Amino acid sequence: MAAKRNGSTTRRPAARKQTTHRTGRPTSGPVSQYRSLQREAERRASRTEKSTKAKEAPVQAGARRQPGTPLPRQHQAKPGLESEVRPAPRYLAPEYRGSDKLRDRVAIITGGDSGIGRAVAVLFAREGADVAIVYLPEEQSDAETTREAVAREGRRCLLVPGDVSDSAFCREAVARTVEALGRLDILVNNAAFQQHAESLDAITDEQFDRTVKTNLYGYFYMARAALPHLRAGSAIINTGSVTGLEGNKRLLDYSTTKGGIHAFTRSLSENLVDRGIRVNAVAPGPVWTPLNPADQPPEAVAKFGSDTPMHRPAQPEELSPVYVFLAAPTCSSYITGEVIPVIGGHSGG
Repeated sequence: MAAKRNGSTTRRPAARKQTTHRTGRPTSGPVSQYRSLQREAERRASRTEKSTKAKEAPVQAGARRQPGTPLPRQHQAKPGLESEVRPAPRYLAPEYRGSDKLRDRVAIITGGDSGIGRAVAVLFAREGADVAIVYLPEEQSDAETTREAVAREGRRCLLVPGDVSDSAFCREAVARTVEALGRLDILVNNAAFQQHAESLDAITDEQFDRTVKTNLYGYFYMARAALPHLRAGSAIINTGSVTGLEGNKRLLDYSTTKGGIHAFTRSLSENLVDRGIRVNAVAPGPVWTPLNPADQPPEAVAKFGSDTPMHRPAQPEELSPVYVFLAAPTCSSYITGEVIPVIGGHSGG
């Protein structure tokens, strides 16, 4: 309807359009905008759901593509051999270029025959260090392969078979290293025993004893044996685990020891800081090593690492640069008492 004002005709403003909620009540203003945003979010969520398979493909963020899941179903008798794992774990890090960060230093690496230990031995050698690797006698063939890989880097590799849960052997391993290689600058505690169990009452006394003695006693014994030979600038690096940070319902004993390793790392770092000896830990998530086919049934091995944000396990060569960083005074002289997670991303849930 028109109205006259000062002899002219004007139109009244049109009534504001209202939308109606499904209950019949009218909506307008902010509520209308809320509903519009809601519909748009639902459309986007629908599109995202359709592309779930693509989003769950193994994430590739490195210098070369790494194997993803599903992995071949497989199982081994303990302690497991890297030479029998398929696909073979990657440890050479061919794109990594050494720069003398560890020139003429000497390292002992327990569990150095395979997995993370082998990858660390190779990169330490590429950075100029001689290494001694400690391993179980049953892993001799893997140890020989590691020695050959270190030799190709132009450095010496001493093989020391034995059980780190024996304190006398740990003293012997250190003595043999110093005698053969002339000194000791770096200790990498990496040997481990792991066995899944569905419940607390399924863990026998024997399993608990073996897990604790390998994973905790072994670290303690090796650190104590190495200490008289270490000096300012030396480093101790312990391999912890994401299970020691977050727990794991099927690895009760293993998670307990890994949490203990983290506490041991921080306590020992405080104990040795005035001597200029740094102590740190790396806490890996799932890593493709012989430990896993020797621990889990084939169907679990096939899915190993798929529940990480990167939807795959790490390869050993993706962990070893962290150990170089923590061992090298040029890189980490102000870092001690730290536990560094390398777990393929945080899920937030």
